[in-house]
Amino acid sequence: MTVRLLTDENIDGALVTGLQRVVEELDLVRVQDVGLRQAEDPAILAWAADARRVLVTLDAKTIPGFAADRVRSGLPMPGVFLLRRKTSLAVQLEALAVVAGATETEEWDTRVVYLPL
Repeated sequence: MTVRLLTDENIDGALVTGLQRVVEELDLVRVQDVGLRQAEDPAILAWAADARRVLVTLDAKTIPGFAADRVRSGLPMPGVFLLRRKTSLAVQLEALAVVAGATETEEWDTRVVYLPL
């Protein structure tokens, strides 16, 4: 089993396609696919928590704060993978493929992790 992922609207489609090619049994949905394209960050995190999906984002400005608010409030927060903007798509793909293919969703509960490590 792999990590269940939700990608936000700013994640490059090529990254999603690449992950689908290299990670067997990848369970990934995009915010666009579930009607959250223009949703505010707290709503996206709430949806991810309800769906038990780790959010993949480039938004290091606001998402970590909203994720911390959920944890402090005792609300479920299945984790966030923050991709580093200055890394290439290939490096982002490799980092996500490793964590998605080798870990379970529950391992990331309450954590905000910058990728690549």
